[in-house]
Amino acid sequence: MADDPKAPAGVINSIIELSAFNPAARDNPHPMLKALRETCPVFRDEAAKVWFLSRYTDIRETVNDRSFVRHPSKAEAGSLSARFVEEDTGTGRERRPSILFLDDPDHARIRQPLAKAFYARINRMRPEIEAMIDAIIDAAPASGPFDLMEKIAVPVPVLVIARILGVDEARLADFRQWSEDVILGLNPVRTPEEDAALLHGATALDAYFAELMAARRAAPEDDLVSDMVALHASGEAVMEDQELCTNLQALLVGGNLTTTDLIGNGIWLFLTHPDQLAALKAHPELAAQAVEEVLRYEAPVSVTSRIVAEDREVAGCPMKQGQPVWMSLAGANRDPGVFEAPEAFDITQKRASHIAFGGGPHICIGAPLARIEARHVYLKVLERWPELKLAGDEIVWRTLPFFRGIERLVVEG
Repeated sequence: MADDPKAPAGVINSIIELSAFNPAARDNPHPMLKALRETCPVFRDEAAKVWFLSRYTDIRETVNDRSFVRHPSKAEAGSLSARFVEEDTGTGRERRPSILFLDDPDHARIRQPLAKAFYARINRMRPEIEAMIDAIIDAAPASGPFDLMEKIAVPVPVLVIARILGVDEARLADFRQWSEDVILGLNPVRTPEEDAALLHGATALDAYFAELMAARRAAPEDDLVSDMVALHASGEAVMEDQELCTNLQALLVGGNLTTTDLIGNGIWLFLTHPDQLAALKAHPELAAQAVEEVLRYEAPVSVTSRIVAEDREVAGCPMKQGQPVWMSLAGANRDPGVFEAPEAFDITQKRASHIAFGGGPHICIGAPLARIEARHVYLKVLERWPELKLAGDEIVWRTLPFFRGIERLVVEG
């Protein structure tokens, strides 16, 4: 075994301590991740029944290894990962999972046609996407303090993904709330109240998308839902109705929540690193590289996971079939073995590839869209408010475990 899988006293006792449930980690998880990476990079949490990796090389190798599996039903009973099994809303039966938790051949069968149609539509719509972003930013207050999350970071992604899918833009507030409800499905330690919210959001989204798919079959429009029901009818997208419905919903949910955090985290980083703000203002051509540095330094998603398919050695440690392997994307992206001065936020430095979007066959399907949105928002915000600054020092981070995002970001133009 390469490392003793028991963390030294004073580091952590459970991976829950690294999540937003712990106020210290919610405020700044990076010192704890650094200590764990240096002292116990392969950690066994017996209470959660998961392994936890924090080194870049171990994590990149694991996410790219197709021999691991994802479906929660394959995880050890009682583990955190086993709790991700979804139940069919209102019936108690297991739901069809989204591509997030599917394994091949089902994963490839659904993801490939969906990704092809999704990326084609993004490419065609890029000018329209940028125009939508411009309109939202232009509508924000010209001066005085305002909450950038409320006025820009929340409305931009939900409008963009709604326009791409073709959902009713008069109901954006509903879609955002349903997304907030459904994302609770990725919290393995939900309260009864959160279970109720999850059920409400999932039921509402199921009903809405079932109606929308039926409407687009009857009268196609210029949107992704029409694209997918047409592929489904032609046989090019071989999936059941419920599978298509579930994965269209997943695009809506994933397409707005994490991109909101990417926007908010990025603007906060620029406003707290004036040298980097000045660099982006002076060299707007750095915008794409700036997005990558925000993703490396303060990514919206903190962890990803895989499940050991058969007994084997992982990162130098013997692991058993069914044992989940959780991986700290945040820890990997500040690994000094890969990144020079990893604790420095520096958009001018061309760095090694981060793994904020995961990797392998399950790499984030929305990554290209998130990059387009964040890049354009950063530049447009700085153009609209050249003297933008924080209006207060207090930052409140989201309490959803294993995600990283700001709830409220008050700025002054």
